[in-house]
Amino acid sequence: MGKQNTQPVRLYVNGAILGYKRGLRNQYNHTSLIKIKGVDTKEEVSFYLGKKIAYITKASTPGKNGSKFRVNWGKVCRSHGSNGVVKCKFARDLPPQSIGGRVRVMLYPSSV
Repeated sequence: MGKQNTQPVRLYVNGAILGYKRGLRNQYNHTSLIKIKGVDTKEEVSFYLGKKIAYITKASTPGKNGSKFRVNWGKVCRSHGSNGVVKCKFARDLPPQSIGGRVRVMLYPSSV
């Protein structure tokens, strides 16, 4: 078995941050709304429930591990509406400047 010329495997799907969970007058920063690329129905959301989400930012100074990238990890909790939007909770609430930004929806942990 020799090494084959294969493309690297991408273990995530892109998503967009829409904003926070909110009502007419109140907003709840502990829950973020994420639109997952390629997911358009509530039924398709069920595959992503429990999957990890990474919000990646770049800092000016290296962290403890020597990398300038910082990651805020979150988890897909439930669906929101019927168009493939999901509610997610992060270890630290997402900052307001992240709205409209990108996240990576990891394809693990697997529930299949």
